[in-house]
Amino acid sequence: MAARAYDDPSCESASSSVSDGSESTNSPETRTSSADDRTSSVEVRAQSVDGRTPANAHAIALLIAVGLACGLLSGLFGIGGGTIIVPAMVWLGMSQRHAAATSLAAIVPTSISGVVSYAAQGDVNWLAALLLAVGVIAGSQIGSLLLSRLPELVLRWIWVVFLICVMIQQIAFTPSRDGHLVLHVWSGVLLVLLGVIVGALAGVLGIGGGAIMMPALSFLFGASDLMARGTSLLVMFPGAISGTAANWRRGLVHLRNGLVVGCAAVVTAPLGTLIAGWISPRAGSLLFALWLGFLAVRGAWSAIESMRRRSR
Repeated sequence: MAARAYDDPSCESASSSVSDGSESTNSPETRTSSADDRTSSVEVRAQSVDGRTPANAHAIALLIAVGLACGLLSGLFGIGGGTIIVPAMVWLGMSQRHAAATSLAAIVPTSISGVVSYAAQGDVNWLAALLLAVGVIAGSQIGSLLLSRLPELVLRWIWVVFLICVMIQQIAFTPSRDGHLVLHVWSGVLLVLLGVIVGALAGVLGIGGGAIMMPALSFLFGASDLMARGTSLLVMFPGAISGTAANWRRGLVHLRNGLVVGCAAVVTAPLGTLIAGWISPRAGSLLFALWLGFLAVRGAWSAIESMRRRSR
């Protein structure tokens, strides 16, 4: 069995059960949220996945598998892969807070691999990405602050609501394969504002922001589905770095686990890009909605179980 972990309100914070070998989780900001993290603390039935013990090989193998799946979906949907990484990290024993922070670290190498594949096909709008990145870097600082302050249960429900909203958007709207992103003064201002919103949500949820940027670029700015995916992947890189740096200062990032996932994702991201070009925009939207629906159900169930434990 992998290092499967279960929530246990009676045990100590999960932040020490999945670590990168450092003691950074003892920062003052993290201690202020310890009461919330205890409700999602875990009892690890095997060894922790901090990489310091030889018995955690199964957990490391699971992280690699998560990374391979993350890379495939990153290239296919133009997302950073946080919708896979965060649930997997929680399953392994992290609190929602630390899982979200570690997910951002994993998205850094993932986004690089994906954007190279899209750029090679000319499906990246560099100017739009620059404008979005300006907003994302600012917004990610807001998101990191909220991540360290919001209660654990609130973070879980924000995650579920976010997934449902994006799923509905994917079902209701089909992007065009032949769309074009036209920039002028006001669209540039809107891109920066969109970046701030994306950065804040990405910081709170531990995602790259592609699940927001990709549909927004197609629906609001007329970009083709492939252009929207490639551009959103490019924007994730500076946003993920900025958010990870802020989370690191607050002692929330388990860097080693994030790098294991991210480096594994680099391998399969180009394959996801190829598949995205083969399938129709409608098929891509429906597949993405199906995946988000599965995660929303799972996330809601986890949040409800956490509420039941609190009421006991």
